[in-house]
Amino acid sequence: MSDSEKAAIFQQGTETFLTHGGRDPNAQHGFVNTPIYRGSTVVFDTLAELDDSKIRYRYGRQGTPLTTGLETLVTELEGAAGTVLTPSGVSAISLAFLTCLSVGDEVLITDSVYEPTRRFADSVLKRLGISTRYFDPRIGGAIANLVSEKTRAVFLESPGSLTFEIQDLPAIANALSGRGIAVLVDNSWATPLFYNPLALGADIIIHSATKMFVGHSDVMMGTVSANDGYLDQLVHTHRTFGLIASPDDTYLATRGMRTLAVRMKEHQARALELASWLDQMDAVEVLHPALPSHPDNHIFLRDFSGSGCLFSIILPPASRQAVAAMVDAMRVFGMGYSWGGFESLILPSDPKRIRTAVPWEVRGNLLRIHVGFEDLNDLKADLSDGIARYLNTAGM
Repeated sequence: MSDSEKAAIFQQGTETFLTHGGRDPNAQHGFVNTPIYRGSTVVFDTLAELDDSKIRYRYGRQGTPLTTGLETLVTELEGAAGTVLTPSGVSAISLAFLTCLSVGDEVLITDSVYEPTRRFADSVLKRLGISTRYFDPRIGGAIANLVSEKTRAVFLESPGSLTFEIQDLPAIANALSGRGIAVLVDNSWATPLFYNPLALGADIIIHSATKMFVGHSDVMMGTVSANDGYLDQLVHTHRTFGLIASPDDTYLATRGMRTLAVRMKEHQARALELASWLDQMDAVEVLHPALPSHPDNHIFLRDFSGSGCLFSIILPPASRQAVAAMVDAMRVFGMGYSWGGFESLILPSDPKRIRTAVPWEVRGNLLRIHVGFEDLNDLKADLSDGIARYLNTAGM
């Protein structure tokens, strides 16, 4: 099939592209899936080939046909100029920072950011002479008032993966326009299927591919995509650090991408149903930006075309023993980090411990919920019983 024929098919929809994009059976002896290339050394027949810098595959660290396929998928979905793969989500975040920051620079980071992002900024960036300031996730265009002569990047995570504030990306990008400041966005929650930060003014997009892209809780991987203005520096930094995702993980991530659209639709529908059900309970506050009760719902409706599998709930103030009574006896929900897989998870968290720019003053215990593919009645029953145990232990 020619490139023009493929392009005509892909125009039919994202699901078609996810099914067919990034693979070429004709180049793989007719096999549907691009095979795993386990290799470091590439041999050349002639000195002229060795000297030809345009040859795509020169060494294992620079990729294989399999990595190229996955990078192509992500690049097209994001509307980016290019994408690189990394061994984890945290390594993707680190790479994005080091692509656009140097000694003496400053980065502004949303206060609702993923804790490992904060940890990297507060330790490694600080040690490298790069300063960090955290800001109110709902600052919008007023971020212009925080910019200094040293500011070279702004990092967003929309929504925050614990407290779910939506950042007003268009307002922030507009306020920073023409100032040489890179706008970085962690888009792991919505994925490019439901949110397109580059089209709204971002420069670099990060994914913990471990989550929605892989979808099966069995791979660690990250992706970083950039526009034309930052792609060369991204690729150079990526190669200089020697970051490479393993062949087996790349294969599993590619396989996960084939069902991303189908999974995202199901995750969205199931999470919304569960969140709406919980929102009707007097003892529960739900943090889900797609619900009308969320304070950032108007921004969500403007900028997003769908929502993810993850949200949080807040239960009335109670002891740690009440939290243990709830989660220790869960029958369907597992308790663990990450999200995006087929299994539902619940995770007690404490935003107060890490917030600095805007203190977390909400009273009560926050629990983050990832909605997997179990029967919704079973999930509701498990949560209902758990909340009852929580309230009984707390004497409510």
